[in-house]
Amino acid sequence: MNIDFANLDKAYQEHEKEFTEATLEVMSSARYILGKETEELEERLREFTGSAHALACSSGTDALLLALMALGIRSRDEVITTPFSFIATAETIACLGAKPVFVDINEETYNIDPSLIEAAITENTKAIMPVSLYGQMAHMDEINRIAAKYGLAVIEDAAQSFGALYKGTRSCNASIIGCTSFFPAKPLGCFGDGGAVFSQSAALYEKMKAMRVHGQTKRYTHKYIGMGGRLDNLQAAVLNVKMKYYEQDIIRRQEVAQKYTERLKSSLSTPVVQEDRTSVWAQYTIRVQGREKVQESLKKVGIPTAVHYPIPMHLQECFQHLGYKKGDFPVSETCANEVMSLPMNPFLQEKEIDYITSNLLRSLK
Repeated sequence: MNIDFANLDKAYQEHEKEFTEATLEVMSSARYILGKETEELEERLREFTGSAHALACSSGTDALLLALMALGIRSRDEVITTPFSFIATAETIACLGAKPVFVDINEETYNIDPSLIEAAITENTKAIMPVSLYGQMAHMDEINRIAAKYGLAVIEDAAQSFGALYKGTRSCNASIIGCTSFFPAKPLGCFGDGGAVFSQSAALYEKMKAMRVHGQTKRYTHKYIGMGGRLDNLQAAVLNVKMKYYEQDIIRRQEVAQKYTERLKSSLSTPVVQEDRTSVWAQYTIRVQGREKVQESLKKVGIPTAVHYPIPMHLQECFQHLGYKKGDFPVSETCANEVMSLPMNPFLQEKEIDYITSNLLRSLK
């Protein structure tokens, strides 16, 4: 049996007719950038999250960059974040000349540990950027409380958690700005790059809207330094189709995760979802000893795996100038050595889950 990790083929085939009709309409209209499809998507996103404002953009990375730029983050500022994430989180901070300040993670959720944040705050701190990793939101109440105490902004990096709930609140709507990604392999993915940024603040929304088009408030009139961060209408059309079925896709992903956990929990460390929140299961990530051997064993029987993420940010070469060293964030380092993601998508069948879990357990013996 050969297992597909994300099963993007099936995601396309399930709604192929609707995708074809929607994208043909865009192509025949010759309106490829910021047309009615994008406007419709932004309205769908706003209603889905409950956020006052939603702005579609060119990628999840650009969403983070727009958020930081709108908040005025610049050289010598500091932004507190996690070392255990995809590089885009810290990279966008560094791109503006600011300093990523890392705080270790909670060992159960893999999200930033709020109890360690206050010790990292300095006079240069301007924002906190928690990552809602693997599909589950960070402890946003505590993070927002700390931010309010010190007058800081909170940007939720929700690239992996779009649709998740925290105490009844949707991801992307739990802080002043939320950002997500529609990269194809994300729980809600388009057919290329795409992202969105959300805010309750009308002023920040209008600023980011201008910055998305090179800081332009009207044609050839530029109020801000901005970027080319627009989402194209073909991707918006694809996402409009997918949004109609996304709630059901989340349920199916949760059912797959539950079946994994039922079969594995007695033998190894399975993911923990806090009682006051849900996960959209961007990844189903376990922890194993001797990871490379386990991965090779599974590969031989047609089961793909992935490691999200093998090297914490503070040990990446591009961040050497920050002065961190091995041992500074022990939980992140331990997790980086042990985490392994299993195939996760809404289309995994019972027999495939049985095949994956039985071979995984066999490889651990």
